[in-house]
Amino acid sequence: MTRNILATVPVFLVAILLFPFHGRARENQPLEELQAVTAREEETELISSENWENFDSNPTLDFSVTEIDTSELVEENLANETMMQVPSVIQLRDVRPTDWAFQALQNLVEEYACLVGYPDGTYRGNRAITRYEFAAGLNACLNQIEVLLRENVTNEGNPGIPTEDLEILRRLTQEFEAELATLGTRVDNLETQVVFLEENQFSTTTKLRGQVFLNLTGAFADGDIRAEGLNAFIAQRDVAGENVERVITDDPEITLSDYIFLTLNTSFSGRDNLVVQLAAGNGNSPANQFVSAGLFNTFGTPFTDQRGAPAVNNDIILREIFYDFPVGDRLRFVVGARVNWYRYFDNNAFTFFLTGASSFNSSGSTQLNSIDRGAGAVAIWNVTDNLTLRVGYLGENTEFLPSPPFNTASDPTQGLFGGTNTTTVQLDYEPSDNATLRFIYNRSNIEASNGLIGGAIAEPIYGFADDSFGGPVGDATADTFAFNFDWRLTRRFGIFGRYSYGSTNIFPLTSGRNDGEINAQSFQFGLAFPDLVKEGALGTLSFVIPFDVVDGRKFLISGGGDGATQFEVEATYFYPVTNNLALVPAFYIIGNPNNFGDNGTIYVGNLRAQFSF
Repeated sequence: MTRNILATVPVFLVAILLFPFHGRARENQPLEELQAVTAREEETELISSENWENFDSNPTLDFSVTEIDTSELVEENLANETMMQVPSVIQLRDVRPTDWAFQALQNLVEEYACLVGYPDGTYRGNRAITRYEFAAGLNACLNQIEVLLRENVTNEGNPGIPTEDLEILRRLTQEFEAELATLGTRVDNLETQVVFLEENQFSTTTKLRGQVFLNLTGAFADGDIRAEGLNAFIAQRDVAGENVERVITDDPEITLSDYIFLTLNTSFSGRDNLVVQLAAGNGNSPANQFVSAGLFNTFGTPFTDQRGAPAVNNDIILREIFYDFPVGDRLRFVVGARVNWYRYFDNNAFTFFLTGASSFNSSGSTQLNSIDRGAGAVAIWNVTDNLTLRVGYLGENTEFLPSPPFNTASDPTQGLFGGTNTTTVQLDYEPSDNATLRFIYNRSNIEASNGLIGGAIAEPIYGFADDSFGGPVGDATADTFAFNFDWRLTRRFGIFGRYSYGSTNIFPLTSGRNDGEINAQSFQFGLAFPDLVKEGALGTLSFVIPFDVVDGRKFLISGGGDGATQFEVEATYFYPVTNNLALVPAFYIIGNPNNFGDNGTIYVGNLRAQFSF
């Protein structure tokens, strides 16, 4: 008799423990109606892309009535909080008498004394439980019910379990007999698959993830475009000291390009992460045909429409390599030979290049940072639940720049603290779950190249600078102050923006010429439309002023134009077709390109297919 009753206990507990998470039940639903619900109702869960790393795709269930060592379960699942026994349901502060499952919870506490909750006094009945949490609760109830069953057998005058509950257990056994048999078969199949995967997996510590981007891009202008410099990379003055210009009259052709990330994530403890990322591409976006010297891959260029390497198309390069590890509960360190500055600074929920505003100028501050990837370290301190401090030092080691003269951090003639380097401090404040404010300060030491300051390592300036007479300058220093925010006002609407102000110190090498400054600012404001048309989609509208020269324009050989202010309007729509494929159309309008007021307007269209695996 005892053995037969015990066989019914798992079904009884499944019915009661899992009912609080069942989305189809009504509030205040009677216990008799709950007991009539069958396990045939299907339940689906949408797993978002950012949760795939934590999603267990090979769960196993075991309903056999055996003694369970809960301490062993807790050790196996360190990520879950320890659960505790509660003597009364009223001690669970998130459970109310009006909850539809209140009676079921009350029965488990007051009649069987086996309900478990969390140390903070909550039951968390609206979220799914893990297998470990279920096992802990099941074990507690099994132990208690087994004691009560023994009392039923040895002390029939004072039974430990009401007769009506025993009848419910018998009835549930018959009702769920077919489902339990099917479940047993499915569990056996899952265990077989797990064994196969464990025997054939790539690594027990490493996961390979990848993104493939295909870009179809076109650009045209409604008039001639003036651009400073001999081309997009070389700027100079003529014999009269005037900036050399060229005029672009022909529109570029439509291009189809690829860009690929392959990322190896390795964890040795479950809390650390060794990242090795490879990249390859062949993109040269059409809008680059219109730019002044030093503005390559800036306006009108989708972030993923690039080569990613110094010269050779689809040449495989090491884009990132770093180790991220915790020190205690609130402090993390990142150390590496090629740390991605944008992983840790100037983030924004609506301008992440994979899902949000998609161009180079819209996906991040145009005046941050002179180093994209560098050797060094970043510290991240979660001061409180809504306040985070980030501090980083990086020496330039950017993958798409040729070595020499770049990649100075690994060059023994310059080293980690010579050449170009930056120190960044960022304070994140989250006044609510839907808003984040970021305050950033960046100090840059910028190495001169061929007597000029400029190009890919010149931020906070856009273009090239000399001593204003055509003479050489030495290494520069710069200070940039930036503010960045995103705010989700409603479930389907948010706003975002940035403001930056940068001052670059120019040091002429020609005797008798005075030092100077180039002061410039940039601005961005945008609208975001999360879950537009489909859950997981994101539409963004962004207005950007990338480089407005406040003073010091005389030092600019390129980038200053005729004193006008360039502006950009961007519309991007991220549409996830499946969990592994997204289509991302985008359209850009660039007014006063290259800061020339008489230039035509440039229009850019881009369609990106984005594969993730």
